[in-house]
Amino acid sequence: MISNQVKDKPLEEMVATTQQGNKTMQNYLLRTYQPFIAKSVSEVCKRYIDPKRDDEFSIGLSAFNEAIFSYSPDRGSSFLSFAKLVIKRKVIDYIRYNQKRPTPLSLDESFDAEQMENPMELLAVKEKYNQEQDTIHRREEIMDFKEKLQEYRLTLIDLTEASPKHKDARDSAVKTARILFDDEQLREFVQIKKKLPIKDLLKKVDVSKKTLERNRKFIIAIFIVLSEDYIYLKDYLKGVGQ
Repeated sequence: MISNQVKDKPLEEMVATTQQGNKTMQNYLLRTYQPFIAKSVSEVCKRYIDPKRDDEFSIGLSAFNEAIFSYSPDRGSSFLSFAKLVIKRKVIDYIRYNQKRPTPLSLDESFDAEQMENPMELLAVKEKYNQEQDTIHRREEIMDFKEKLQEYRLTLIDLTEASPKHKDARDSAVKTARILFDDEQLREFVQIKKKLPIKDLLKKVDVSKKTLERNRKFIIAIFIVLSEDYIYLKDYLKGVGQ
């Protein structure tokens, strides 16, 4: 049983307690947040999800449990934001896996050639579906990213105006953001103060104070992407600034 006093604890504290091996708290979270899980799965599948019937819900429940044990407050995001991204990623993987599996056919059945679907047409339909799903989930990531930017008093328009124009300058700014994120003390400063630790960062990077201040908004934006469990936005950073 979970006492009312425990129920009043912040969610992140409950998660930390579960990570320490509290099975009762783990079961409480899995039971209490089933509506949240179903809603997150439904956003991916674009239909109502029945927890008792739909396999996708089981995938979401497992993903939520995984999120409990992989969550770290150092990411700078709330547990539910992190959990939603983990759930959606796992459900997307599940859907794609099932789409790639061949449909088993019984040898006892006979088929009219005209009734069988054209394999190339079927492949094209699946490819179009995957592209549409990618577009939907990329849009969802961008919406979440916009919310995170607001915490730093930034907008997407700010980034458009502040992004370095030359490739070398962009690569250097991304490298700076990676150094910032990888340093625990600097990362914590940014997440708490919502600004760059210019003085301390200058000791870590080979750029001028003027350059850091000019690229401040862009560096913070990349820092946010690195801090979150973004699948699509991180694709843009592969191999950059490393």
